[in-house]
Amino acid sequence: MKIKILGTGCVNCQKLEKETIKALAELGVIADVEKVTELDKIMEHDVMMTPGLVVNEKVKVFGRVPRREEIKKWIEEEL
Repeated sequence: MKIKILGTGCVNCQKLEKETIKALAELGVIADVEKVTELDKIMEHDVMMTPGLVVNEKVKVFGRVPRREEIKKWIEEEL
């Protein structure tokens, strides 16, 4: 599983990364988590606001930090 955290490093981007890692740990799922900070790479995903979460190349959310339960649901959908 490949997960991308899209964002330039703002507080919400950092929070999304932490929540995603906690969700993976709670599910016992191993994933490659990549932080994407370059604006041109973020724009490749058609994300207009950060933070953004991409799971297996599918944009799941952007512009807000979702609850951990939402993140877990999206991860489970991609297993």
